[in-house]
Amino acid sequence: MTTHTAPGWVTALEQAKGPLGRGSTAERIADVLRTQVTDGHIAPGTRLSEETVGAALGVSRNTLREAFRLLAHERLLVHELNRGVFVRTPHPDDVTELYRLRRLIEGAAVREVAGAPDRAIDEIRRSVEEGEQAAAEQRWPDVATADLHFHRAIVRLAGSPRLEAFMDRIHAELRLAFHATGDPQRFHAPYLTRNRELLTALQTRDTRQAEIHLTAYLDDSERQLLRTLHDTAHP
Repeated sequence: MTTHTAPGWVTALEQAKGPLGRGSTAERIADVLRTQVTDGHIAPGTRLSEETVGAALGVSRNTLREAFRLLAHERLLVHELNRGVFVRTPHPDDVTELYRLRRLIEGAAVREVAGAPDRAIDEIRRSVEEGEQAAAEQRWPDVATADLHFHRAIVRLAGSPRLEAFMDRIHAELRLAFHATGDPQRFHAPYLTRNRELLTALQTRDTRQAEIHLTAYLDDSERQLLRTLHDTAHP
């Protein structure tokens, strides 16, 4: 008799469903799936079977289909005729647009640091420490997750729940692009120090230095990611 083990992402969904049930809304289901993408549990190209995902989350097929539709609108999923629903693989043009949005929104957020509450700075500090701890334990996919937590905390400096919700979608799409790097240690390790440097500027409420660090940071990250996507497409 052969025992079939569920893929890791299915197990992660089962663990993440919490109080979800068949009465849950499509928006709540979409939130769970988006978080799983952002945390790196579901990779680009993964086929999301209605039966598998519905069973893992314990929700109805109609609710799941609506959640899939919402995430397709966010460019996280794609419907392929006669094949099903798949997690989307970002293209270089997507990365360019994502970084353009990051510059606009994160740049505006750091300019709010002078009036931001201490708890907002503390959240940024915790995300930096989260990444450093994961690196010390060689948990490099978790370093990538901590990095996105870091940037989410930066957006919170703006004090706008609408911006935070919008950037959650951007970060999920960005995480899909991160998968193309193949080696999370090589890609994310240099940014541990840079996260700490940016944190220092934010802790001292030095808006000018924070903007300088963030601009160089995003420029370098975009170039590195685009180069990786190009090398992957043209080995």
